[in-house]
Amino acid sequence: MIKIHTLDLYFQKENHSIASYLIETQQGPILIETGPMSTFEKLKEEIEKIGYQVKDIENILLTHIHFDHAGAAWKFAEHGAKIFVHPIGVPHLQHPEKLWNSAAQIYGEDMNTLWGEMKPIPEDQLDGVKDGQTIEFGDVEVEVIYTPGHAVHHNAYKIGDVIFTGDVGGVRINNGPVVPPCPPPDINIELWKQSIDKLRSLKPEALYLTHYGKQENPNEVFDELEIVLDQWANYIKPFYEDNIPSDKIVPLFVEFTEKQFKEKGLEKDQIQTYEYANPSWMSVNGLLRYWKLKDQGRI
Repeated sequence: MIKIHTLDLYFQKENHSIASYLIETQQGPILIETGPMSTFEKLKEEIEKIGYQVKDIENILLTHIHFDHAGAAWKFAEHGAKIFVHPIGVPHLQHPEKLWNSAAQIYGEDMNTLWGEMKPIPEDQLDGVKDGQTIEFGDVEVEVIYTPGHAVHHNAYKIGDVIFTGDVGGVRINNGPVVPPCPPPDINIELWKQSIDKLRSLKPEALYLTHYGKQENPNEVFDELEIVLDQWANYIKPFYEDNIPSDKIVPLFVEFTEKQFKEKGLEKDQIQTYEYANPSWMSVNGLLRYWKLKDQGRI
């Protein structure tokens, strides 16, 4: 029986927003996702509650390189950990300046508060892993599943009958509605649906979402995710066609998503948790870019 621990990182002091997963193996504990550097002290505390130290984590698997998933990976690398990530993500972790500067254009002065510092990881501690690879950690085998759509550098990881989905499995908090995180620049609806079909075909018994937790009804999650992915994309399409600037769209889209949440029974504090895990405003530029690339024949 594989022992999986869900570690709540209390991002911005909000519970059930970002998770890391610690898996016990005969080779020592491995970690899937590190969360941002801003939550590292909480992650350290959660690791120690289980009986380990940060230096005991010698292997980290990242689903992708976005700050809320990979921002603290360098801190583990300082203790000698090996970091596994899709090959496209390797140079960005080795030289994170471009990643940081790109995010700073979105978050501005809030960068440090939200995400904390991000330092380079030495090349010899980064391992680019591709679709179909199997990584062995003692008695635990991890299958790598390439799952683009949310990001071109996105992997999911299968261990036994469960899959750690990163963001390609969507966001679902406390058995609430499933929503798709659609930040720029890589959103590709067609690839995302192909990735969902790929995961669905593996017939997992459960999913572990970074946002947030174990889901014991994978098909329900996948079905709802596809529906809402289309709803959000189709809501944005007319704005793209009419060349409406994103700052005019954002308040309308936030109102649209809030209405969806309320229709599904969420209270104000529950909606806030979703907004911490997946800020609605970020999906506007991601989906605008999707329609632009599609219009140009680049998707």
